[in-house]
Amino acid sequence: MKTGQIVIALWLCLILITAVSANPNPLKIIEVYQQQGASRTDANRGKQLWETDTEGRRCTSCHGDSPSNNGSHIKTKKLIKPMALSVNPERYQDDKKIEKWFLRNCKWTFGRECNVQEKADILTWLSSQ
Repeated sequence: MKTGQIVIALWLCLILITAVSANPNPLKIIEVYQQQGASRTDANRGKQLWETDTEGRRCTSCHGDSPSNNGSHIKTKKLIKPMALSVNPERYQDDKKIEKWFLRNCKWTFGRECNVQEKADILTWLSSQ
C-alpha cells in the first residue's frame, strides 16, 4: 500500500469512528430498563402512551403531535426542542437527564411515575422517529 492510500484509509477510519461516537444510542438505556424488568419493547405501545390522555394531559400537550417538531411548555410557553432521535440526538446522550425528565413528565402527564416498560416503549418509538 502506498503512503497516499494509507493516509486515505486512515482518514476514512477516522470519519467512521467520529460518526459512530457522535451518534448517541438510546438503546443503551433501553437495555438497562430490560435488565430492570422491561420485556420486549414495542414502538406502537410507545406511540400510544405518547398520545394517551389522562385528565386532559398528554405528552403532546407540550411536545406537540409530531416529535420531529418543536413544542412549547403548556404553562410557560418555553420552547421544547424536538424529541425525535433523528432530529435531536443530543436528547439521548445523558441517561440521568432521560430519567429526570421521565420522572417529571410522567408524574405531570399520568399522575404517576412511568414504569420501565413504558419508558422503554416510549424511547423505542422516539428513536424510530
